[in-house]
Amino acid sequence: MRRTAIALLFGILALGSVRAGSPGSDPFQFAIVGDRTGEPQPHVYEQVWREMAAEHPAFAVTVGDTIQGGNDSTAEQEWNAVLKVSAQYKGLAFYLTPGNHDIWSRASEELFKKYAKRPVNYSFDFRNVHVTVLDNSRSEQCPPAALDFLERDLKAHSTQPVKFIVSHRPSWLIPVLFGNSGFSLHRLAKQYGVKYVIAGHLHEMLHFELDGITYLSMPSAGGHLRASKKYWDGWFFGHTIVQVRGNDVRFRIQECKSPAGKGRVSTPADWGVNGLRAKPAALRAKQTVSSNDVTAKTRGSRHRLR
Repeated sequence: MRRTAIALLFGILALGSVRAGSPGSDPFQFAIVGDRTGEPQPHVYEQVWREMAAEHPAFAVTVGDTIQGGNDSTAEQEWNAVLKVSAQYKGLAFYLTPGNHDIWSRASEELFKKYAKRPVNYSFDFRNVHVTVLDNSRSEQCPPAALDFLERDLKAHSTQPVKFIVSHRPSWLIPVLFGNSGFSLHRLAKQYGVKYVIAGHLHEMLHFELDGITYLSMPSAGGHLRASKKYWDGWFFGHTIVQVRGNDVRFRIQECKSPAGKGRVSTPADWGVNGLRAKPAALRAKQTVSSNDVTAKTRGSRHRLR
C-alpha cells in the first residue's frame, strides 16, 4: 500500500511539472497576427481572425499596427471598434505589440497601455515559451529603454528554453541583411538563447538567418500590400501558427482563403530575402529574361560610354 501511495505521489508531481510547462509538456500552438493597418483593407482583418481562431491557438500575439491612428481625438474610438473583433473569441488570450500607427504621442501611448492592459515593453510566459514584446513604435532603431528592458527580462527568464522577441519595426533588418552580428539586440538574443525574432511593419513575408537565430517579417493581416502585391514576393494577407512540441518549434504560414487570398501554406524555409525561394517556373523564366535584358543594356551603355 505504501509503495502504491509513493508511486501515486510521484505520478501527481510529474503531472504537475508537465502542466507547469517543462520541456516534456504537451504540444500546443499559438498564433502571430500581422499588421491590420496602415491603410486597412476592408474585411480582411475579420477574415484573418475567423481563420486563425478556427485553429484554436493557445494565445495570439500581434506585431503591431492594430489601429490606423494619427489622431489623438479619435484613437480611443478606434480601439473600441477594432477590439470588438478579438472580443468575439472569448477565452483566446491576446497580446498587443505597439506599432507606429498605435503610438505616436503621449496620449496614444497611454491609450495603448489602457487597451493592451500592459506597459509598452513587457513579457509573458506560456508553459516553456517566453515572449518578450518591445516598443520601437517611434524609432527606426530599437530604443535604449527597450534594449535595457530586453536585457533585464532575458536575464530574469534565462531558464525558459524557448524564447521569442517580438517588435513592430524590423529594426534588425539592415544589419541582419548584411550579416552584421554586432548590434545590441542580436548580441542579447545570442547570449540568452533566443532563437526567434519577429516583426511586422513591412507587410511582407521575409526570412533571414544569422548565427542560428531566425528573423521573420510577417505578412499583413489587413494593412495594404505594397510594390508588386504578388504572393511570391511576400505580399499577401494571412496569419502564422507556431507549433511547439517541447523545444521543437515549427511555423506554418497560412495565407487567407478566398476572398482575401488563395489559402496557400508555407514555412519560413520557403521564404528568403526576396520572397519565395522556389518561384513559379514561368516567373523564373521571365526574371531570367529580364536579368539578361538588363545585363545587355548595361553592357551596351558601357560600350557607348567608352
